[in-house]
Amino acid sequence: YVPPQVRKVQDTLDDKKREELGRLKKMVNGLINRLSEPNLSSISGQMEELYMANSRKDMNETLTDILMNACVTAVAMPARLMMEHVLLVSILHHNIGIEVGAHFLEAVVKKFDELCKSDAEGKECENLLALIAHLYNFHVVHSLLIFDILKKLVSTFTEKEIELILFLLKNVGFSLRKDDALALKELITEAQRKANTAEKKLQDQARVRFMLETMLALRNNDMRKIPGYDPEPVEKLRKLQRSLVHSSGSGKETQLRVSLESLLSADQVGRWWIVGSSWSGAPMINDKPGKTQQKLRIGKVSSKIMELARKQRMNTDIRRSIFCVLMTSEDFMDAFEKLLK
Repeated sequence: YVPPQVRKVQDTLDDKKREELGRLKKMVNGLINRLSEPNLSSISGQMEELYMANSRKDMNETLTDILMNACVTAVAMPARLMMEHVLLVSILHHNIGIEVGAHFLEAVVKKFDELCKSDAEGKECENLLALIAHLYNFHVVHSLLIFDILKKLVSTFTEKEIELILFLLKNVGFSLRKDDALALKELITEAQRKANTAEKKLQDQARVRFMLETMLALRNNDMRKIPGYDPEPVEKLRKLQRSLVHSSGSGKETQLRVSLESLLSADQVGRWWIVGSSWSGAPMINDKPGKTQQKLRIGKVSSKIMELARKQRMNTDIRRSIFCVLMTSEDFMDAFEKLLK
């Protein structure tokens, strides 16, 4: 039961909140509408000020909604415009915190998965894939996610998927080769095998032949064989990104090394890639109540160390294990290996 006077306060609070969010949305929308390469510096600065003045949750949700409405349309978005939008996310991701990029990435990937399953006629899938590709180009996400998406597309292997594979490889193929040549080689082998076992009508298609030629050009590092490939715009915007990112953490350490499966099941198993992200779900969905907890193996430790652990109030198995590892390791490498185990 909620007393009437409390109900009244809640209603006025809700109205106030709605009004604030409406105002915030207008401000962010105004900035995004004016976004272009020359004024990216001032707009990213104003966005950072908004992040400081408002709650991060509200800002992340507002920014993601506005960007998704702007970029995910039924017609193909101009590549330049797409890059500028993603570059803004990347600058905020590096300057404000990784939860900015993580929130946007999760929304994009979920929408992409949903549209791939449905038979949407428009260009929404390509636009979402372009967003993911540029998030990788501007060091928000690790190549692991791109390879996961490519593997998923290769495993389905219909006309729509072949279009998307070509689109993704054209955008990030050479960067993938630089990051993980072996994984790219395995992917190309898998695609060739799929093409050979595909139905006759698919095998004869020029699109499939073109895709295989593109993959071979990637494997041989031959840029001339890929029509329309131009790394210049991305390189130019990367330089701009380096000048606008304040912290030294603009490199690989802020990249989100998260898999496709983790992103799609974030609501069930939590978001481990965001430090301090709140978790309201059941503690470990897949755990069976009857399952006995796995005993932690820490090797033989002396009773003296165990006594010290008890004195320091290490009251659970995992705490005791970590304490014993830290106290008995020879050096930092030894400690690191033991902690990983």
